[in-house]
Amino acid sequence: MSFRSCLSIVLAAGLGTRMRSSRAKVLHEIGGLSLVGHVLTALRSASVERIAVVVGPQMEDLENQVRQLVPEAGCYVQNERLGTAHAALAARPALEAGADDVLVLFGDTPLVSPETILRVREQLAQGADVAVLGFEAQNPAGYGRLLVEGGRLVAIREDKDATLEEKAVTFCNSGIMGFCGKAALELLDAIGNANAKGEFYLTDAVEIANSRGLTVQAVEGSEDEVQGINTRAQLARCEAVFQARKRAEAMENGVTLQAPETVHFSHDTVLGEDVVVEPNVVFGPGVKVQPGARIRAFSHLEGASVGTGCTVGPFARLRPGASLSPQAHVGNFVEIKNATIGQGAKVNHLSYVGDASVGSAANIGAGTITCNYDGFSKHRTEIGAKSFIGSNSTLVAPVSIGPGSYVGAGSTVTDNVPGDSLVIGRGRQVIKQGRAKTLRARLQAAKDGRK
Repeated sequence: MSFRSCLSIVLAAGLGTRMRSSRAKVLHEIGGLSLVGHVLTALRSASVERIAVVVGPQMEDLENQVRQLVPEAGCYVQNERLGTAHAALAARPALEAGADDVLVLFGDTPLVSPETILRVREQLAQGADVAVLGFEAQNPAGYGRLLVEGGRLVAIREDKDATLEEKAVTFCNSGIMGFCGKAALELLDAIGNANAKGEFYLTDAVEIANSRGLTVQAVEGSEDEVQGINTRAQLARCEAVFQARKRAEAMENGVTLQAPETVHFSHDTVLGEDVVVEPNVVFGPGVKVQPGARIRAFSHLEGASVGTGCTVGPFARLRPGASLSPQAHVGNFVEIKNATIGQGAKVNHLSYVGDASVGSAANIGAGTITCNYDGFSKHRTEIGAKSFIGSNSTLVAPVSIGPGSYVGAGSTVTDNVPGDSLVIGRGRQVIKQGRAKTLRARLQAAKDGRK
């Protein structure tokens, strides 16, 4: 297909009352990305260069997310919700600017693929004035039927209006449509509201186009990818389809999933070849795992980078900012947050490492914690290469431990340690009554002074 300009109008003004939520329906998530975010991502992958999103009044959160995901997208407010054609016309300025192809999609239909969008565009490139995306339904009840004669789409018949013969048709309407840019605005303006609800329906464009001798075609997609979301149950079903896709994609790309149905992916999870993922692993947003790493059972990763040949878990948690260099080990019941673990370093048992840097080949003993938060501010801990931190050690940040040092088990380290030193930081308990109140006041005053 030679270059054709394209405008896509995404209808996202629905209130989604059946979701029983204070959030806009299209801001609910699948795989860590909003429903409308999935649609916008698919459009960009299908080389759609102009996007207009139709929102409802007082949907600032939705507008902000749209602009965050696609800064150049335009947002248009549909002040009254009077049907799908009325919603599309809310983006009239974008339509008047013109495009070779005009697509209308729904913000609550998150699984439509870039390939299917391109097939709709291909029909327009081949001369169709209107192209409607349909699907073969296992149970067509309730769907509008696409009536095709001689290779042309002659009508969309709503279920309640269909004859018995038409009800037997299983080729159904997804609601997603494409228009030749030259005809789009004229067809949308011609749609009336002479119906029981007094609304302007996008599907009427098919009858109008046929009455004017224009070419109307149907394009087939899969039932899975065109399912819309109106309830929490439908959200869960779409999540299941999305997860199945991601699992299949990972295995196709050389990842071993020992129990695929138990692994949960985010929309942007990246796993390299020969990664092994054991059962019951959750990948939150922003995770990248390099080839040859092993993610053991019951681990949770989010905003983390895992290097080549690393081992994570079982029962490990990598929080945002965790970065594991090649061959690092993070073991059971270990939590890493905003910290770099150097090449070959080991944090194998029951430890918390936050706001820290652990040098290569260092060993962090069981029960070690970096005390990074003083109640007001976060501070960093620097642990040098080949250092050994004994079990149950407490490293009170800000503090640095030089390369090659040994920290004895049970030590509390509050001062910087030179390289190749031995630290035994165990002492008698000292109680100073009232000092906590003074300390809080001092820290608050210092914090206020930084504002």
